[in-house]
Amino acid sequence: MALAIVKETTVQPRSASKPMVCVDAVTMSFGDFVAVENVDLTVADGEFLTIVGPTGCGKSTILNAVAGLLKPASGTVSIDGAPVRGVRNDIGYLFQQDALLPWKTALENVELGPLFKGMGAAERRERATTWLAKVGLKGFEDRYPHQLSGGQRKRVQMAQALISGPKVILMDEPFSALDIHTRHLMQNELLRLWQEERRAVVMITHDLEEAIALGDRVVVLAAGPRSRVIDSFPVALERPRDVAEIKLDQRFTDLYRNIWSSLRGEVEKSYERHD
Repeated sequence: MALAIVKETTVQPRSASKPMVCVDAVTMSFGDFVAVENVDLTVADGEFLTIVGPTGCGKSTILNAVAGLLKPASGTVSIDGAPVRGVRNDIGYLFQQDALLPWKTALENVELGPLFKGMGAAERRERATTWLAKVGLKGFEDRYPHQLSGGQRKRVQMAQALISGPKVILMDEPFSALDIHTRHLMQNELLRLWQEERRAVVMITHDLEEAIALGDRVVVLAAGPRSRVIDSFPVALERPRDVAEIKLDQRFTDLYRNIWSSLRGEVEKSYERHD
């Protein structure tokens, strides 16, 4: 368990009293296999929540339940007070792997969300062009995914996820495939874009440093099966942040030590079960 929880002094989400995502007593099972059991999570409007846990603990399963891609065996998931009953159009999802259509240009990929919502061609092209400029890809509108670097493709994905102004942004280890320098650039770019409107974010990651550097709060899951929430740590680090520089702060080091003391035993259990 944590040795000394750092008192939270960071800037609060814009509507800290308003829950945006509620996961209430959710159990996810696949046949006889129970992935997660009786999980409770609440994410405030404007809060950046990161979730860590050992491999196989059900992080992606929880994320997909929030997205409406999986149905809980029991319990409920709601967004802005409305139960999740299938895939919603007010969620942005940033995947680990490239989710761009290879036969479409960067601009056409970013246009997809507005297209599915019935937006007219001229308006969606204008908005997609604006978003590509916001993520630093002005002049790359006509490039196809294979003509872009890994970091550039990730920028297109960020524009694709954010263009429709989602209430909630879900992230499944979006930067894990990038080299460390590109990863830092993308993390800072994400924080810059998020800071503008402060949407609720739920991000899962295996990287504890990333979880602390980006999040307002870090939730720890137990080893699976029947994973559950075992701890929650507020991140008392001011915003805006530079993800490389913040790691030099002593408070970052102290918080890392506290969270790892909670997470380490679960990681060891996971290794023992998969040996």
